[in-house]
Amino acid sequence: MAAPTTVGSTSAAGSPTALADAAEASGLLLPGADGRPCLGTVLPAVAGALTAAGAAEPSPALGASWAAALATLGLPVADRVCVVLVDGLGHLNLAERSGHAPFLRSASAGSSPLSSTFPSTTATALGTFGVAEPPGRTGMLGYTVRDPATGTLGNLVSWTDLPEPEHWQPHASVLEHLTAAGAAVTSVGPRRFAGSGLTRAALRGAAYVPAEPLAARVDAAVRALRAPGLAYLYWGDVDKAGHHHGVGSWQWGDALADADAEIGRLARSLPRGTVLLVTADHGMVDVDRTRRWDVADDERLAHDVALVAGEPRASHLHLRPGADAERVRDVWADELGDAALVLTREEAVAGGLFGAVDERVLPVVGDVVVAMTERATVVDSRTQTPASLDLVGVHGSLTPHEMLVPCIVVA
Repeated sequence: MAAPTTVGSTSAAGSPTALADAAEASGLLLPGADGRPCLGTVLPAVAGALTAAGAAEPSPALGASWAAALATLGLPVADRVCVVLVDGLGHLNLAERSGHAPFLRSASAGSSPLSSTFPSTTATALGTFGVAEPPGRTGMLGYTVRDPATGTLGNLVSWTDLPEPEHWQPHASVLEHLTAAGAAVTSVGPRRFAGSGLTRAALRGAAYVPAEPLAARVDAAVRALRAPGLAYLYWGDVDKAGHHHGVGSWQWGDALADADAEIGRLARSLPRGTVLLVTADHGMVDVDRTRRWDVADDERLAHDVALVAGEPRASHLHLRPGADAERVRDVWADELGDAALVLTREEAVAGGLFGAVDERVLPVVGDVVVAMTERATVVDSRTQTPASLDLVGVHGSLTPHEMLVPCIVVA
């Protein structure tokens, strides 16, 4: 099959620099800023470690990139690796509440955080994590996205109103490549995620082991690694506590403490020589309800906007036919002021916000893209549920709290 056509991230001379300058002025952090490795480096580095240890066959096509990722993250060579992804555990969130996480606090000493994706949200970040491709190639561009084939809003987490996952995201996952290379690959998570759309899109290729409490997931990962291979463990309760109560709440602290205790037990229980890597998909900020705009109630923001996709911290504005994207950008920039960075699709793509963009993904990107600053949000009560409008902790934008995620290695 021919390689997909892509739009280069430097197609407009000077645009990446201009976007970087604008982001810095707004206190925002672009993916990969300052040469920081991104979340998509983790699984290729793990594949490099397993290959070097003989737990997977060398890949003629991917071996060099796996070895480069291994060197970038500095992982030890090992024939057993356990990767734990704690949903919503931002590097700065962890640092600020480290009293609740004595194991992770100690294990993270000297570590450097990774960069999440834009939007810094689960579906997008897991797409890049699992496939080692930027969002512009996976098409995983937010909590909700506009399906170009139907013009309707689809949900990438629940995978509703979207085509088959393998059609929407056709690139093979790293787990598929590792399985093809002869490695034993196990994914441990909630039963409802077994064969789900998001799992098939981002993390297909592993043997899925359902387990509900975190303690049961830890036990399953330990069992899987009695033999060489990779065990991937997902935990979502920290993110859930943040959404409902905020990252400054006692509930979030308790959820972090529970995760820390079980991850510490995991580290003590894994076979000798196993490498444990703990990371996250994104961090989180608590909303400032005094800085929230509702498109449904704001005529200036609603004008010429047919559909708002994404989420309150990162919006894709799909415009009515014939609308002027630059004019809409200027109106939104004027209305939101310093609460947002507002770009046309061409500016966002040329600036590398989504990495290289496949031609098939271009219409998924909004005609106008909005990244919120500080703790501000934009919602659209015409399409968002009351429960989503009531969230306390949110993510998706480019603030350091949302973009920096831990990369904690225990060997």
